[in-house]
Amino acid sequence: MFVDTHLHVADVQFDQDREAVVHHATQAGVTTLIEIAESPATWKAAVALAEKYPFMYASLGIHPHHAHEAGPEHWPELSKKLRELLKHPKVVAVGEFGLDYFRMQNSKEQQDYLFRQQLDLAKELRKPIVIHCRDAQLDTQKVLFEYYPETSNSKISPDPVGVIHCFSGTWEDVQAYLFHGFMLGVDGPVTYPNSKVLKENVTRMPLERIVLETDSPYLPPQTHRGQRNEPSHIPTIAGAIAELKHRALEEVAHQTTLNAKALFRIGGLSEH
Repeated sequence: MFVDTHLHVADVQFDQDREAVVHHATQAGVTTLIEIAESPATWKAAVALAEKYPFMYASLGIHPHHAHEAGPEHWPELSKKLRELLKHPKVVAVGEFGLDYFRMQNSKEQQDYLFRQQLDLAKELRKPIVIHCRDAQLDTQKVLFEYYPETSNSKISPDPVGVIHCFSGTWEDVQAYLFHGFMLGVDGPVTYPNSKVLKENVTRMPLERIVLETDSPYLPPQTHRGQRNEPSHIPTIAGAIAELKHRALEEVAHQTTLNAKALFRIGGLSEH
């Protein structure tokens, strides 16, 4: 049994065959899916999918690319809608949200405002968080560790505060996030030949702190480069991790499923 902890199957790229894609995933052993809604326009669709499939859950947030649409003049109304949706029993987290300095579609000030507003909401509702961080490790950590100052050297985190989506930092970044109670999301790039630093980090990361992600329809594994990514590709990502860590695929599947269960506070992961 595998869990895809980060996918966007509500994306328009799946409009023609969404049900078949979900079925194909379950046939591949991916029996639990966490749909990520990254803008207000996608929140209701994510909740509807979670309601339709017993093995699907949703996480709702506002990606930093939308920061210009969620400033101080918009946030009060948006937060009211978001707060209500986050109370839904199938909505298990806040996110994805965070900082993105790669594309810089919004200023650092706009992104920081939205970042902190969503952290406040997550803390208020006691929800785990799904963090987007691209070329912004230092600022992301500075803010996150203000909100989550508790630390632990334990490789096991029974009550994770959140996940760093599609982790791509240094070994020092790995240690910082683990120290503050975060899981690390591993995606298709772990299969890319040029992802040497990521592969080295995955080799050293505790398996107890890794969750599997596809980020479908984005970031397909090497075997499907140039194609639409799908949640059925999770076993390929798990296989790459198993090879790097010299572990059995079954062990990676089992432990990452336990990790996902702890991260999203899912009492019993549904099987299809």
